[in-house]
Amino acid sequence: MSMDDEFDKGTGPRRFTYRELSRATNNFSEGGKLGDEGFGGVYMGLLTESNTEVVVKRVSRGSKQGKKEYIVEVRIISQLRHRNLVQLIGWCHEQGEFLLVYERMPNGSLDSHLFGMKLHLTWTVRHKIAIGLASALLYLHEEWEQCVVHRDIKSSNVMLDSNFNAKLGDFGLARLVDHGLGSQTTVLAGTIGPVEANEEPSRVRLVEWVWDLYGKDQILEAVDKRLNMEFDEQQIECLMIVGIWCCHPDPTVRPSIRQVINVLNFEAPMPSLPLKLPVPMYFAPALSMCRFSYTSHLTGSSVKDQTQYSSSNCTTYNSSQSAGSSKALLNSRTTVV
Repeated sequence: MSMDDEFDKGTGPRRFTYRELSRATNNFSEGGKLGDEGFGGVYMGLLTESNTEVVVKRVSRGSKQGKKEYIVEVRIISQLRHRNLVQLIGWCHEQGEFLLVYERMPNGSLDSHLFGMKLHLTWTVRHKIAIGLASALLYLHEEWEQCVVHRDIKSSNVMLDSNFNAKLGDFGLARLVDHGLGSQTTVLAGTIGPVEANEEPSRVRLVEWVWDLYGKDQILEAVDKRLNMEFDEQQIECLMIVGIWCCHPDPTVRPSIRQVINVLNFEAPMPSLPLKLPVPMYFAPALSMCRFSYTSHLTGSSVKDQTQYSSSNCTTYNSSQSAGSSKALLNSRTTVV
């Protein structure tokens, strides 16, 4: 089945011609460019027939990853319907161009308010945004016919409508998982946080800092000073504790999104977390020695063992067979959520 035939199936987003979208964006005028996002530019547009303001994402020409994300985006988000998800209005792939058309969000992205110069958000609005985003994730993880793993949730992908309702967008890295099979993926994806591993040692990662304050029973010191102490203390403490719970280094300890919502709505007790951020542990998977060599780095020593097996001597190496390599501390303390 061709891409055209697949995208045209069913109801939902419609196909646009390149001419329509070129006219809507004034030939992709730089004056109407809102910025660059991932593998392309984002433009303001106006569909003259319906007098509808839209946002058009234009994938960079020749970008194989951009094309891949375009296909994933149309396949997945075109089937989803939830008040806290950005609506995909249409799509176009003509003349070597790949274009996505979204509803316009008058208040832009969440990051522009938190880190930019846009309107300051009150605690009531911030709490509503958090609850809305959690509602979107509940739909994606549990309520749709398959589990949708977004894999790139960040403030720049959370859009705000005219009433500051949160709408999650950019599903280019999303994956579908059958319910009951878990949410493991084969590779890490998404965007690394603002403090990288090569930054100066004096910089502290956000999760480490908040967890440290939690352990000292001083978590309210992490509250944004711009709120001027105008917030619901019980709500904000609950939200921050749930936040570090979701960032627990052990994925098996992290809550489901349904647990998150129950706690945020005070329908379940808050978790009792360790007073110090647990040290991430890595359990090496079993490797087939027919195809791989296994290298063991022992924490705190310079030992490096490497064993290669030929296909004529085929065995499976399990990390539990080696006391030295069954539990290796991660050198990096970056948490991917």
